[in-house]
Amino acid sequence: MRLIFFGTPEFAVPTLVRLAAEHEVAAVVSQPDRPSGRGRRVSPSPVSAVAQERGLALLRPERVGDAEMVAALRTAGADLGVVVAFGQFLPRPVRELPRLGYLVNGHASVLPRHRGAAPIARALIAGDAETGISVMRVEREMDAGPVALVRTLAIAPDEDAGSLTGRLAALCADAISAALAQIADGTVRWTDQDPARATLAPKIESAELAIDWSEPAAAIARRVRAFAPAPGARTALRGDSLRILAARAEAGRVDRAPGTVCVIPGGPLRVATGDGWLVPERVQRAGGNPLEIGAFLRGRAISDGERLATG
Repeated sequence: MRLIFFGTPEFAVPTLVRLAAEHEVAAVVSQPDRPSGRGRRVSPSPVSAVAQERGLALLRPERVGDAEMVAALRTAGADLGVVVAFGQFLPRPVRELPRLGYLVNGHASVLPRHRGAAPIARALIAGDAETGISVMRVEREMDAGPVALVRTLAIAPDEDAGSLTGRLAALCADAISAALAQIADGTVRWTDQDPARATLAPKIESAELAIDWSEPAAAIARRVRAFAPAPGARTALRGDSLRILAARAEAGRVDRAPGTVCVIPGGPLRVATGDGWLVPERVQRAGGNPLEIGAFLRGRAISDGERLATG
């Protein structure tokens, strides 16, 4: 088929590469170039960079629904549009523009669970044992369209968002490819979502990164994994921000206030929580590099009884 691809982050790249090998990608639509990295240099999105490398027609609108952009998309003469983590609302003239009259989206959850901008982090925070990719038709209500197919995978007990995102990105390419094959040969079957089972996965707000040491250790460990490797769950040590990038929960009776460090010779550094202990395994100071906890402590010792504050 002749396609328009809408996508922006690294997560969408495997699907674009897969579709470019199997179909004709008439145009790629991505977010405008933005400042990124420590130097805040203006750079193309990962999807834009791949489109440029492959010589694909590339559009980077501030508003994809503007009349001139809709007109430009119409000239592509696409059969279908494919959306993967694009990042802008797609108005009706864009949704209905392809010859088949709709767009499909690869969403990183088993819908109707975790509709919204942060389904991967929300699945980890919730302690879900399984997640996946749902290929659905794009409609006005966010992530609420009928579903063509679902591919699932198990979430490993110690998996963080970085690892899970990479696995889901590969699965998304497979799922979109399979759905497009069904659409092309007329065998696709759309299943309406049950709105009564829907849960929301709103974007992660900055305040959510701060560790609340009064929470149970297991819940804090899930948050650490949900925000790793970036932006990182945050606490404060002696007034300086400290990111915890890997940690495990340890059951046991807690005999000190939440946030208090326990250091026993020959044992791991543990932090008291509302229920059990959190054992940090990898941390990062502001402006520094991620370090395993042993390496960090050799350069910046933490004493027994010190308190870690909310980040």
